[in-house]
Amino acid sequence: MKIYTKTGDKGETSLYGGTRVPKYHLRIDAYGTVDELNSFIGLLRSYLTDKHTSEILLRVQNDLFTMGATLATPPEKEKLKSGKDRLSITKISEKEITLLEQEIDTMETTLPQMTHFVLPGGYPTVSFCHIARSVCRRAERLIVELHHNEPVDDYILTYFNRLSDYLFVLARKLTFDNNIEEIPWIPPKRK
Repeated sequence: MKIYTKTGDKGETSLYGGTRVPKYHLRIDAYGTVDELNSFIGLLRSYLTDKHTSEILLRVQNDLFTMGATLATPPEKEKLKSGKDRLSITKISEKEITLLEQEIDTMETTLPQMTHFVLPGGYPTVSFCHIARSVCRRAERLIVELHHNEPVDDYILTYFNRLSDYLFVLARKLTFDNNIEEIPWIPPKRK
């Protein structure tokens, strides 16, 4: 497979199935942001020493590729994915969402109760979590906007909402595990 095709030199690209769209198309923006999120999760994973968390994030990265492929396919081309000579991609299901929920619940049992919003940062992996969470929320907003224009699988919408929660709780857990002080956001009194 050749890396450069020159077909995008005029500002257009192809969706799965061959439909040409401008590179600023909402569908491109949505799955491009999913790709950005995947990269940040890869960065985060490369700094982790906990094998279990690393394995969960690897599963998340695979899920993100799956959803990126789904988002790269316009609804009218969905049937192409199941063709004999096509790559078979299993869609995201409730199982992947349940895994994130279970991980959140497990992490929360070890954390102090949250009484305030917390300021992002304090440790590199914590900061990477917060960056990934912010990109995840942006991806979610773009996918919701796309969903208002074209059909998008409901599990994808739910997954991104749950993933941002997972990343937030993971940031708190990494703060706790590394004995870093969690800095609450307390609005300053202004005169």
